[in-house]
Amino acid sequence: MKPSGIGGQAVIEGVMMKNKDDYAVAVRKSNGEIVVEKTTFTSIAGKYTFFKLPIIRGMLAFVESMMIGTRTLNFSASLFEDEEEKEPSKVDAALSKVFKGKTESIVMGLTMIVAVLIAVGIFIILPTYVAGLLGRRIESDALLALVEGCIRIVLFILYVLAISQAKDIKRVFMYHGAEHKTINCLEQGFELTVENVKWQSRQHKRCGTSFMFLVMFISILFFIFIRVDHQWIRYLVRILLVPVIAGVSYEFIRLAGRNNSIVVNILSQPGMWLQGLTTREPDDEMIEVAIKSVEAVFDWKGFIDPDKSRGKGTRKNKKNSKDSNVKQTAGQIKSVENMTSSKNIENEDKVVVTENTQSNKPLESSKSKKKQGKNNKKQYLVKEQEITHQEIAAASEFISREDNSLLDEEDDEILRALDHYLDSDGVTKNKD
Repeated sequence: MKPSGIGGQAVIEGVMMKNKDDYAVAVRKSNGEIVVEKTTFTSIAGKYTFFKLPIIRGMLAFVESMMIGTRTLNFSASLFEDEEEKEPSKVDAALSKVFKGKTESIVMGLTMIVAVLIAVGIFIILPTYVAGLLGRRIESDALLALVEGCIRIVLFILYVLAISQAKDIKRVFMYHGAEHKTINCLEQGFELTVENVKWQSRQHKRCGTSFMFLVMFISILFFIFIRVDHQWIRYLVRILLVPVIAGVSYEFIRLAGRNNSIVVNILSQPGMWLQGLTTREPDDEMIEVAIKSVEAVFDWKGFIDPDKSRGKGTRKNKKNSKDSNVKQTAGQIKSVENMTSSKNIENEDKVVVTENTQSNKPLESSKSKKKQGKNNKKQYLVKEQEITHQEIAAASEFISREDNSLLDEEDDEILRALDHYLDSDGVTKNKD
């Protein structure tokens, strides 16, 4: 499996694919049309080396992925809002007056902040609060941290199960499956066709679901060793450690995407199992959308076969191809020669009868004819292996037209020599 470095996300009736600084969103509208928008996102890491350091780069990637994810979700939603052709509400009109041309960016930022606050409340504060209530009965801090982590994981699973009941979310999960299948097809080295994508796995080690599971699992390890007695400080510490835990989780996801060792596969398995809840089998139209999204940001043909993508091979490949053709032609000629060499002198009568070329030249003296007959016989013995109809038919497949014309001239000359030989042989016998 060859890692491609492509990441993705399911959106409303579509798929977003990201490759380096480029990302594209492909959405299928109600009329069946696929709309593709390609955008470039310049990461801060490209300007400052500090953000390329391990763990720090994961923290940055966590924040930037949330920004891109929110932006692409808003884009996909806007396509269907435009189809409804609703008049702007009073709130939208008021926001447009206040923020003018920056309304969309402000709304996106507020949406992301609200989403983060909800996630913090459900998956950080609530498990910590419940664990605090159990702390009166559990004396071991390590065991209490383990219980808190298990509560967090259970809440996440219940949350996924709850939202998956909505019809729109089910379709998002189907597009999530199309995203995974498309990337798996590409990284397995198959061409991106609907048929090839359909039988690929819905699981992928670089999935956001696996990332979320790792964040919750690694938080258990962090909180076992970081102990705070005061309740409010405990909440604050857990919130502040989220970016750090995300950075560590990112490093493991990054490693898992490039490593197929047994240890990495075992550690990745729980997150892969959890993907069974966040992905569904897509239909053919969803797969087509995912393929369109990949094609907008990634040269998958060049990734699978670089030589084919460039339209030409290397010098070495060209030379090998040329040598192969030469060897093949030589082998054909050799085969014909071997076949003809097995023929005996009995083909002489067959050739004479078939070609039936009579000589119009007058008979010469017996001595000269005898000498000429001997020479012609030698010439005949050399050429007789090439003049039967079977050999000529076989050789014509690989001999050019120019060679064929030369062969015809040689054939006529041989037959005339053969007639001379027969005539001289008959004269000799009569003389004897």
